[in-house]
Amino acid sequence: MMATLVRIAGRVQGVGYRDWLVAEARAHGLAGWVRNRRDGSVEALLAGDRPSVQEVLLACRRGPPAARVDSLEESLAEDPSEPGFHRLPTA
Repeated sequence: MMATLVRIAGRVQGVGYRDWLVAEARAHGLAGWVRNRRDGSVEALLAGDRPSVQEVLLACRRGPPAARVDSLEESLAEDPSEPGFHRLPTA
C-alpha cells in the first residue's frame, strides 16, 4: 500500500479534471480525494496498492482531453482517514 499527495499544474481547472480523476481513481480502487487549489492547480491524495497508484499517477500526467498538464509534483503522504475517493471543496 502507498499514499501520495499530488499537485498538478497547467490548464487543469474548468476542463473536468477533478471529475475525470474521481472516475480514474475509483476505477483503480483507490481511496483519497481531489480538489481545486486557489492558485489554479489541482491537488489529490491517492492511496492504494502501489501498481494502481502508479498507473493513476501516469494517467494524471496526461489528464482528460481538454487539460494541459505542465507539471506534476508528488510527495509521500499518510493514508486518508475515510474510505472511497471523494471530490473536496476548493482549498
